Amino acid sequence: MSAPPSPLLHVVFVAPEIPPNTGTTARLCAATETRFHLVGPLGFSLEDRYLRRAGLDYWPHVDLCLHADWTAYRSAYPEAALYLFTARGGRPHTEIAYRAGDHLIFGGETRGLPPDLLAEHPDRHVTISMASRAVRSLNLANAAAVAVYEALRQLGPA
Repeated sequence: MSAPPSPLLHVVFVAPEIPPNTGTTARLCAATETRFHLVGPLGFSLEDRYLRRAGLDYWPHVDLCLHADWTAYRSAYPEAALYLFTARGGRPHTEIAYRAGDHLIFGGETRGLPPDLLAEHPDRHVTISMASRAVRSLNLANAAAVAVYEALRQLGPA
């Protein structure tokens, strides 16, 4: 059996908490042929009905990789170019020069990415600009969609 082709992009959720966000992003990844990584611990079961409902009948088309924790993920992808999305500063997502094979990393809905992970990669922080100061951050699934489509816009047709 041959290995699956290398995807143009990877979306990585670290300790996601809300099943519909993960399901919606799974559907995004199926539509864009982006590999989707879930890094534990997960705040829900993969059998959750809200997760399944948000992904509809697209789950068989999701290139999904599960990782027990950040160490397991990094062991599987030690050379990956990481972009850590955070609401707490960093370069605007539109100023990143994305390349094929990049990994777009997002934290859980209420906590974001762990501080030690952000500290480990201070030059890889990315933010999605928002006009309103009244909003702390975008919904996780929306942020992933914004990031994926900006990267794909830059990369052009596969």
